[in-house]
Amino acid sequence: MTEARFAALQAVAGPVSRETFVRLEAFEAAFRRWAARINLAAPSTLPHLWERHILDSAQLVRLAPEAKRWLDLGSGGGFPGGVVAVLLIERAEAHIDLVESNRKKAAFLQTTLAGLDAPATVHARRIEDCYTAIPAPEIVTARALAPLSRLLELAEPWLVQGARALFHKGRDYRREVEESGDAWQFDLVEHSESIGDGVILEISDLRRLSHRR
Repeated sequence: MTEARFAALQAVAGPVSRETFVRLEAFEAAFRRWAARINLAAPSTLPHLWERHILDSAQLVRLAPEAKRWLDLGSGGGFPGGVVAVLLIERAEAHIDLVESNRKKAAFLQTTLAGLDAPATVHARRIEDCYTAIPAPEIVTARALAPLSRLLELAEPWLVQGARALFHKGRDYRREVEESGDAWQFDLVEHSESIGDGVILEISDLRRLSHRR
């Protein structure tokens, strides 16, 4: 079972050391302990936590193999930001900021990631309150946070400075892309997920249309 998990992780994330794999399993164990007390994820997904959440999050690092400055919005129980934080341990001088306004979830992230020596800073604040506190990253991530148009609005201050977005989206992503066209222009690359049947939308060169404010 352990070897199969390790192989699955490397298949979606690329080369990962045994030590980092062990840290990810420790993150999973901590998640399960905390989830017994606070709502970190839908209970129906917990039996498939490794595949449904951890591997699904881990695939992002393969899409930005050189990026060192990351930002995760609405981190919740750590997907994808907490998983990315653990994987960035192997990337010299890398760092990720995680923004989560729910203080119980933020406490889980802070406690767990600090215990794993992950290069992460957790901000227990609203996203809108972090624009001046977090310098422009290279990559902005979000998963199950908001419709695409709203995500672009939340991430705009960083994306217009040159950051790229990697947003998880489900099967109806085309509708969200179309609806966002009323307010935004951007370059888009669609990546099929290694896990599940959704996509990861890579967005860059974000521009607000002139008929909007």
